[in-house]
Amino acid sequence: MSVDDVLADLEIRIKKKLPPGVSISHVEFEGPELVIYTPEPKKFADNGDIVRNLAKDLRKRLVVRPDPGVLASPEKVIETIANIVPEDAGVSNHYFDTDTGEVIIEAEKPGLVIGRHGNTLREITKEIGWTPKVVRTPPIKSSTVKNVRQYIRDHKDERKELLKTIGRKIHQKVTAKDKWVRVTALGGCREVGRSCFLLSTPETKVLIDCGVNVGSDENGTPYLYIPEVTPISQLDAVVLTHAHLDHSGLIPLLYKYGYEGPVYCTPPTRDLMALLQLDFIDVAAKEGKTIPYPSTMIRETLKHTITLDYGDVTDIASDMKLTMHNAGHILGSSVVHFHVGDGLYNIAFTGDHKFEKTRLFDPAVNKFPRIETIITESTYGGSRDMQPSRKEAEVQLKKIVQETVARGGTVLIPAFAVGRSQEVMLVLEEAIRKGEIDKVPVFLDGMIWEATAIHTTYPEYLNSDLRTMIFHKGMNPFLSDCFEQVDSQKKRQDLLTNRVPGVVLATSGMLNGGPIMEYLRAYGPDERNSLVFVGYQAEGTMGRRLQKGWNEIPVHQNGKSDVITVNLQVQTVDGFSGHSDRKQLMEYIKKMKPRPEHVLTEHGDEKSCLDLASSIYRKFRVETRAPTNLETIRMI
Repeated sequence: MSVDDVLADLEIRIKKKLPPGVSISHVEFEGPELVIYTPEPKKFADNGDIVRNLAKDLRKRLVVRPDPGVLASPEKVIETIANIVPEDAGVSNHYFDTDTGEVIIEAEKPGLVIGRHGNTLREITKEIGWTPKVVRTPPIKSSTVKNVRQYIRDHKDERKELLKTIGRKIHQKVTAKDKWVRVTALGGCREVGRSCFLLSTPETKVLIDCGVNVGSDENGTPYLYIPEVTPISQLDAVVLTHAHLDHSGLIPLLYKYGYEGPVYCTPPTRDLMALLQLDFIDVAAKEGKTIPYPSTMIRETLKHTITLDYGDVTDIASDMKLTMHNAGHILGSSVVHFHVGDGLYNIAFTGDHKFEKTRLFDPAVNKFPRIETIITESTYGGSRDMQPSRKEAEVQLKKIVQETVARGGTVLIPAFAVGRSQEVMLVLEEAIRKGEIDKVPVFLDGMIWEATAIHTTYPEYLNSDLRTMIFHKGMNPFLSDCFEQVDSQKKRQDLLTNRVPGVVLATSGMLNGGPIMEYLRAYGPDERNSLVFVGYQAEGTMGRRLQKGWNEIPVHQNGKSDVITVNLQVQTVDGFSGHSDRKQLMEYIKKMKPRPEHVLTEHGDEKSCLDLASSIYRKFRVETRAPTNLETIRMI
């Protein structure tokens, strides 16, 4: 049966299920969705059960769109929306797509546009004919979010054709008679960096992550040239667990070498991915290194990206469904669960995860309808890799800040832009608000402000306490007036010359470049100041050297060598990591429901991967393995 035959059969089945007086004109696959076009969108809006019942019966993700002829004028639509939606919603813009019949409503409070159980949205649909979609107006203006959304709107025609092609490929009939599932390790096994796996069946090849090891010139990229992967054009999909470069950094390279398929990830992962990839090639250019791909390939990646919310069960191939779940690591990070075949096999990849509630996120999900194999990270998988509790870490950080400020000093915190920075911001904001530390400015330099702006765009991806604070108490801690953006070289220079007691959060997290180096040069000689590490410092980095007690740091800039004198107090606060420590990794497996039959360990040094694998086997009697790169494992 061809795809056209499948569509024709679906159209017949849909028409039989429709209530009397409700009609459709045609159906089409667009990406993982089945789109139903109708001349009567009001009737679908009047009866919300129609789509729910169809989706349940057809087992497809459904979207209803109006035929172009029934659409009201944009002016009329804007007026109608203004009459229906409460003014408190803060509608800031409208974007119209006549090809799809969609109007995107940008609002400060999307929940008021949607209404209880979607009632307001259905009322809008009844009045305007268009299909309304709601997105959040970023409370802090984000150039990344703005540019990504504008780029996708500007290329909507190309994107629609791409989605049709992808949709038809997804819904092809399964032809292979053999039934097997294999996983090939292409990077990130018994090491940290360049994470990449291939999940394959007789029908399908899916790449899970495609990262780069930024700190390695010799082993920086995954093994994308091996027979299992080539030609790259034959890959069916790429699934991205989260935006960090060791997982996302080389995805644009795939499009450079012939890949034309989709990238699946959550909406915040898409935006953070673009931010970090652009910074990656910018830094490479400034350091005189070979740029792995041009910025046009990052835009090509965005054009092919299909975003999924947590919990959405989605067809990504003729024999494979994907569901993303919260991983608790960074904004939008996902445990990705694959249901292969018609109940044949279930396998999940944790990516990087945190099995503990933090100030930003709920614990990583470890409960699934079915699971045979889990592939888990092992960053802190060694038997001695225990982290202090988050509460202990927070108490220590607040103590250092208060003592430093009291003696007239400034606290420098080198931090990665995504994740640790926002955790530290929330601790400092609460401590200042409650009077636990003096009211001092917290300066944000580098990409931290932009990454924070993306966090404010997607509060629904934050933990339940933070969502309650933002949605129901009207208090967004990221918008506190204690935070000041260092948004120009002039402002940075003022801070470097006119030093005031306070806190400076700046990139990069391991002192391997970025604005933090300028602050270290200016503040380093003064023993009243403090340098606080809140993240892991890899061997060979400037951060690691300072932890070891170096008081003179050689630096090279613009072809010149120099030395930074360090007299300030250097301290390390463990406990802010976005990775599960040894105890949490074991608890994650212990409390999994159902208990998996197989556990594979990766994303850790060789000792950590082997130690975690053997410990899981001894404690839970589950078959375990710590694969090596280039190894292929048959699951069934």
